[in-house]
Amino acid sequence: METSELLKKVRRIEIKSRGLSRNIFAGQYHSAFKGRGMAFSEVREYQYGDDIRDIDWNVTARYNKPYVKVFEEERELTVMLLVDVSGSRDFGTAVMMKKEMITQIAATLAFSAIQNNDKIGVIFFSDHIEKFIPPQKGRKHTLFILRELIDFEPSERKTDLSMVLKYLTSAIKKRCTTFLISDFINPLPYKDALSIANKKHDVVAIQVYDRREEEIPNVGLMKIMDAESEKEMWIDTSSSKTRRTYAEWWRRRQTEMTDTFRKSRVDAISIRTDQDFVKSLIALFEKRA
Repeated sequence: METSELLKKVRRIEIKSRGLSRNIFAGQYHSAFKGRGMAFSEVREYQYGDDIRDIDWNVTARYNKPYVKVFEEERELTVMLLVDVSGSRDFGTAVMMKKEMITQIAATLAFSAIQNNDKIGVIFFSDHIEKFIPPQKGRKHTLFILRELIDFEPSERKTDLSMVLKYLTSAIKKRCTTFLISDFINPLPYKDALSIANKKHDVVAIQVYDRREEEIPNVGLMKIMDAESEKEMWIDTSSSKTRRTYAEWWRRRQTEMTDTFRKSRVDAISIRTDQDFVKSLIALFEKRA
């Protein structure tokens, strides 16, 4: 993409994302994701009703009377965006491509983070780590992330969710809030890696999909291609059996994905490319508040 065109697109998405994070999500992001961690603040004398597990035994021994540790909410979060850049994101039949929807969602979350003085970082992934942007604060850093979201070209087209979750667990030492943004078209199992990652961090899954991934229209013979393997085949969409088989496959796949999130205790939302992602994010924030 040419530099002038890229800058115009960055500016348009920045204006929209900053407006959403400032005006619509005001306070909701904070209440949904703040206070998940506790940091040591001070010690004070034990009072009736205090949890004995908070007793500081070293200070207690020094003064011969019980003292407890006082904790306060950590005011600064680290937010990580795990962004799927595999080949299947380059698909869309209605309002926009999945790639464009992913970019808008990620940008809105990034500006919500810096508005709350949080650090924001990104991991772009396919079936390996394509790019790691360490978490930092500030508008300049967020604009750099936005430019990468718009213009980044991956080296591979396949997907491996388990791989990126393992990388997150090992690379980010401090507990963080993680948004895993993908269409979750992934042939490999990832439940174990997701469960482990969510025990260390606070993982939220955001699925982005297109309406034509739910059902095939009746348009006769149609050539389809797997965006990740790039294999092509012809199918007869006029066959009700073909359309029904595909629809059943989609429902089964969605059920398996939802079951994986539930067993891993991961909050999740699904957003279609022709739907308003703002409503879905608000519902997610309110659910977690």
